[in-house]
Amino acid sequence: MALDGILLHKIVQKIKPEFPARINKIYQVSNSEILFQLKTQTTRKNLIVSCHTIYNRLNLTERSYPTPEEPSSFVMLLRKHLESATIQSIEQGGLDRYVRLECHMRNEIGDKVIRYLYIELMGKYANLIFVDSNGKIMDALKRIPPFENNRRTIQPGAIFKETEVQPDKIDPFHATTYNPALTLTKQFHGFSPFLSKEVEYRLHNNESFTSIMKEIENSNTLYISNLNNEAVFHCIPLTHIQSPSKSYPLLEGLDIVYFHKEEQDRIKDLAGDIYRFVNHELKHQKQKLPKLQASYEESLDCDKWREYGDLLYANQHVTTKGETSLQLPSFEDGSLITIPLDPKLDIKSNAKKCFQKYNKAKKGQVYILEQIEICQNEINYFDGIQQQLDLSNFDDAKEIQQELVELGYLKKKVSKIRKAKKKETLPKVSKITLPNGIQISFGKNNLQNEALTFKLANKNDMWFHTKDFHGSHVVVHSQELDEDTIRSAAQIAAYYSKGRDSSSVPVNYAQIKTLKKIPGAKPGMVSLSTYKTIYIDPDESLIDSLLK
Repeated sequence: MALDGILLHKIVQKIKPEFPARINKIYQVSNSEILFQLKTQTTRKNLIVSCHTIYNRLNLTERSYPTPEEPSSFVMLLRKHLESATIQSIEQGGLDRYVRLECHMRNEIGDKVIRYLYIELMGKYANLIFVDSNGKIMDALKRIPPFENNRRTIQPGAIFKETEVQPDKIDPFHATTYNPALTLTKQFHGFSPFLSKEVEYRLHNNESFTSIMKEIENSNTLYISNLNNEAVFHCIPLTHIQSPSKSYPLLEGLDIVYFHKEEQDRIKDLAGDIYRFVNHELKHQKQKLPKLQASYEESLDCDKWREYGDLLYANQHVTTKGETSLQLPSFEDGSLITIPLDPKLDIKSNAKKCFQKYNKAKKGQVYILEQIEICQNEINYFDGIQQQLDLSNFDDAKEIQQELVELGYLKKKVSKIRKAKKKETLPKVSKITLPNGIQISFGKNNLQNEALTFKLANKNDMWFHTKDFHGSHVVVHSQELDEDTIRSAAQIAAYYSKGRDSSSVPVNYAQIKTLKKIPGAKPGMVSLSTYKTIYIDPDESLIDSLLK
């Protein structure tokens, strides 16, 4: 669901008191998101600008976002001109879906200059445009050349034109009445079809237009409801969809709606090669396995080639040149056996060739079995990686990429930017504290699992893992476990596993000291000697309450 002009008006009202603010750092979070780290009058905050076709928005947030090592050319330009500049003010274009940031800075010779950032939040046309004081475009996140749009060119050197105001529409905050014969979107600025439905529903239920607009004007809350498994929201309760809603402070609510929605897109933007590689490798191994199994089945029938060779050697007087097959009586029961021949070879050479096929198939059985085991292990491994990627955030995905590099599956990317060598640190695992004060840690990828189980956990801590599924290593930092603690740890193990959508998921648990690392195995693989098992039904609402 996209922002409309009225909701953007509320957002601008909310963040306007934070300006003026100094720009400390500028990052491109993904292909469509720019992050400005600001020092406001009271604290440090992040201004996130998203020009995503669906999730475009503007928000002042305290959440942390991942940042790529190599910035784009547009971000480099913004850094050159705007880092240490001051955003003096923010203004919305009427109730249209664009705002203008006025930035004050000093140029190379120390003179004060003004630059403008136009943030346009118009669906697939969403854009961030950097303009100088003469109205000339310096650059944009998305360039639009003349052959794509001859009415509005967005590229360096072109003159910037603000979006034209529609003269036939009026400001709904200053209107006292409306025309029932026309839709609200045709009469007023800032109305989206979704908000129009809500207001029209209220009007049909005897609420006045002025009272509805007054409620919108006074609202500092975002109401989030569910419609057809999609989050819908606005700054007033959505009564027309007949669904319960949750209310949050406006800016916090926007974070809740958008942060996790866009997180998977962000991971794919910055770590898409991991997804492509894992999916390709999994497909390749799954296609390879049945071929290996067919080869093994064929190799089990190798004794016939030894019999063929014995029969041919016993009948060397027979001339076979030019023949493609020969029928000879079996040594056992005298029944005729048809032996395939190479017409270019004599009977002795054909016998020799049969024994070569026998020896090759006999020795190949061991090799093919080894390859089948390797192939099955690879399928299990990449199946687990795929499941981990589905549940990962950006940092988890980068650790998975690191693991694939260390195992030789991916080549290490060499950054063009020189950085001081950092000390190697252990992967960061997730932690929660239960109401009884017991702490639980769990990993969300193989590197985190390995570090948690063999480096961070105490030998007397209790370890949990699903029995028949790939999943998280869960460690309870206590030796004495009550039923609630066991069930909570088992819930986490089951939820962060491939069995999260199953019921009665078996979860094994044992003391850390009973675990053994498998020599030569991939990270996170362990063997168990003594353990107990609990069966659990994964419950997402319970996991949410534990994480909170």
